[in-house]
Amino acid sequence: MRSLATRHHQQGAVIVTVALLMLFLLGFMGIALDFGRLFIVKTELQTAMDSCALAAAQELDLQPTAIDRATSAGLTAGNLNRVNFQSATWSGKGQLVTAEITFKDPDYKTTADPKLAQYVQCQHVQPAVQMWLMQAMGAFSGNTTDFPSTRNVMASAVATRAHGQTTCPIPVAFKPKAGGTAPNYGLTPGEWVTILTSQGTTPGGYIGWANLDGSNDAAETRAEMNGKCGTRVNDTVGTPGTQTTIAEDWNYRFGIYKKLPDFSTDPSYMRPDFTGYSYTATNWTNTVAINGDFHNSAWDGTPAAGSHATAQNFVTKRANFGACAPDGNVRGANSCESISNVSLNSFQKLAASGSGPASHGAWGSNRRIVTVPVTDSSNKVIDFLCMLMLQPLSIPMADVKLEFIGNASLPTSPCSFSGMPGGAAGPLVPALVR
Repeated sequence: MRSLATRHHQQGAVIVTVALLMLFLLGFMGIALDFGRLFIVKTELQTAMDSCALAAAQELDLQPTAIDRATSAGLTAGNLNRVNFQSATWSGKGQLVTAEITFKDPDYKTTADPKLAQYVQCQHVQPAVQMWLMQAMGAFSGNTTDFPSTRNVMASAVATRAHGQTTCPIPVAFKPKAGGTAPNYGLTPGEWVTILTSQGTTPGGYIGWANLDGSNDAAETRAEMNGKCGTRVNDTVGTPGTQTTIAEDWNYRFGIYKKLPDFSTDPSYMRPDFTGYSYTATNWTNTVAINGDFHNSAWDGTPAAGSHATAQNFVTKRANFGACAPDGNVRGANSCESISNVSLNSFQKLAASGSGPASHGAWGSNRRIVTVPVTDSSNKVIDFLCMLMLQPLSIPMADVKLEFIGNASLPTSPCSFSGMPGGAAGPLVPALVR
């Protein structure tokens, strides 16, 4: 029989063993917590950089303001994300700044020329992420160099614009003009093209409502008007016929409502464009009638051939967040109805000019520069055009025109919307490449 002293020695050894095991387990727990924290912060920061790069890439249309727009969009999108355990201020360690957004030319060399910038890189270092085990080990050993109390985390993303395998066009279908071929299919940039309010046999160069999923369901038409995506080249379009209910969804984009919504709570599709100003032959003095179509340019204000009048300018109206009517009225002198020469019937309310409450500046987004599918004689999608919605829809329905800007696949096209990259044709959509 072992002595009492021997049993006490054994119990002491067990206590030491358990203490060492607990210290070992606590060490592993500390490592897991430290590296887990770094992983979470890295993931959050990477999401922010991806958002920055994608938003900035959408603006790279080789125009003189492309880099300024891309930088602003990237900063806004990136800093909307939460970083460091969902901190809105990124734990006060500093968020993304302008200098951390850089641009590359086609050879991937750094450039500040908006006419060459085709790639954008967003890169940020999140400093001083707090460590727990490392801090304790540094304090215990006195070696804070090998065991720092904080670590830095870096994330980077590079994006460009690539052809969309799928895209989000509005539910209309353009038929090429007789003899018209890619990329413009018989149209001239700046040309106004009639959009028909009922589907049927139409002359070349005219447009009619068309469900892009091949159905004739009116609910599908509205869904596509509200941003439903998924259209591909070779899809067969349907013929939904006259769509009177689509007027609401169309006119929302001009900031024209039957009842002005509470933008802070209503779905995003209720939001207007940055401007609701509309254009027709009655208010657009820069107009020349050629073969029954209007040739002018609300898009960039470029005078039409043979015209000497000064045009209203969509880009300027957007910059000023102008409403459909300068005086804020739906009817009467200088009203939206008189400017547009359309009957708005039950549409009674307008979003306001400027950046105040319920205004185009406060709640607007890119809602009038739209992608339009080109269809062949068998109603299959063969390409996509970039167009500008010129005016609201009338009640009762009447003919409406869109302005042709150019083929949606051009590097200079402003039609860069949501869609899945990976196609060989169609609009250029933002895509991560690194």
